[in-house]
Amino acid sequence: MNKLLKGLIFDGQMSVSVLETTDMVNEAIKIHKLSPVCSAALGRTLTVCTFMSSNLKNKTDKLSVTVSGDGPGGKITVCGNGDLAMRGYIDNPTVDLPLRADGKLDVGGCVGKNGRLTVTRSMGLKDPYSGSARLVTGEIAEDFTSYYALSEQQPTAIALGVKIGKDLTCVGAGGVIIQALPFAEEENLVKAEKIIGKLKNLSTQIEEKGAEGVLKEYFGDVEYTLLKPEYKCLCSRDFIEKVLISLGKDEIDDIIKTEGCVKVGCQFCEKEYVFTKEDAEKLF
Repeated sequence: MNKLLKGLIFDGQMSVSVLETTDMVNEAIKIHKLSPVCSAALGRTLTVCTFMSSNLKNKTDKLSVTVSGDGPGGKITVCGNGDLAMRGYIDNPTVDLPLRADGKLDVGGCVGKNGRLTVTRSMGLKDPYSGSARLVTGEIAEDFTSYYALSEQQPTAIALGVKIGKDLTCVGAGGVIIQALPFAEEENLVKAEKIIGKLKNLSTQIEEKGAEGVLKEYFGDVEYTLLKPEYKCLCSRDFIEKVLISLGKDEIDDIIKTEGCVKVGCQFCEKEYVFTKEDAEKLF
């Protein structure tokens, strides 16, 4: 089960979120046939975006994040909502790279260090909120830490991890995210950074102890709220029908005349919707 534990630490001066997203990453691997390094890149992004979605005020509010680097993996896109229904994809899911010198997956090499991270929130207002920051390392955690500091002026410490087993499935994935509240003292900021520095092998700790074990080991007996995110695509035939109607009858007729039918694929779940000439006639 995917988990997100949220609580307060350091005399209520900081918030902590511990995520366990192993099942979510495995669902993405199954759908997109991800290579190990792409599993890590997309998995880390799904994890931090799950945390971001948990801060949306309403269940219908939406989050969209793109990580556009110059690496061979291409762009990473992740979407979610306030109900923590998460989904995502990476442009080139089968890219594989040699391990780094320290034996870790080369996520930075897959994503690339030159590019931008863009966050868009749609909260029922006329215009969505959008923020952006340059990539720092392509390793995802450092990039989102920089985004929070520069675009949202929110001191944030982030550790993310995805561990891939010999059978190419994920055996441990998750994150620890600490954010300072406005009245947080400097000593607690330093304390948070030190804890994040100890979480280099976070994915193994998630595998062995789970989110609850990680929270207890590093922060003690913290009262927390348990949330249950999931990988869930929100596409449907009804939604696709509305998109086709918006294109207009002439354009749809032209596609059917050329291709024989209209095929629309969802990038998040790889499902394909097929509309025949008869289907199109019913639409219009």
